[in-house]
Amino acid sequence: MEHSTLSMEQMSAHCSTGLQIGITPFVRVPYRCGEGFVQKVLDAGALGVVFPHVHSKTDAEAAVSISKYPPFGKRSVTGQLPIFQLKPTPTERIIAETNESGSSVILMIETREGVEKVEEIATVPGVEVLLVGSNDLSIDLGVPAQWKSTEFRSALETISKACKKHGKVMGLAGIYEDPEFHSWAINGLGVGFILGQQDSGLLARSAKEVSKALQDI
Repeated sequence: MEHSTLSMEQMSAHCSTGLQIGITPFVRVPYRCGEGFVQKVLDAGALGVVFPHVHSKTDAEAAVSISKYPPFGKRSVTGQLPIFQLKPTPTERIIAETNESGSSVILMIETREGVEKVEEIATVPGVEVLLVGSNDLSIDLGVPAQWKSTEFRSALETISKACKKHGKVMGLAGIYEDPEFHSWAINGLGVGFILGQQDSGLLARSAKEVSKALQDI
């Protein structure tokens, strides 16, 4: 929802469909969208929220606070939820199961400041993934889309060390169809969560293939 015109209703339909067919739905929310917006995303069926442009420990703590029920956060409890098939569910079960596996907190590190403070960000309990926003991070570092540059790779190594030290999953977004880089990310950095493509990229690639096939004929 950060870089699209997807509505709350459309997002909820996607999440509900994912839950029905065994796909875990995560939703990336707009930057500084507010606690009320995040609450609605989670109540609508998301099992995790991706928070863009996380710069500090304070940002990380705020993300956990709205995503988790007490005692880990301050999320408000409601009744029927998609994660429980909209069935009436005891509050104790809602809190326990959702805190454990239905409210993943995924923080995007995509600025120089975020990298500089990644050590303290990684210490926050309740944060599961630190996700590198490759495009924005490379731009902020002054090396746009230069994935092999020393500046970019050094930043990723810093994030990797923080993740390993504090038991967080490192994620990678924005670099697609690059086996060499992905191999280094997985085997060298320990990346365990990768965005492999996005809808516009998939559509554009298929369109090019169809166009070329017609031109060849």
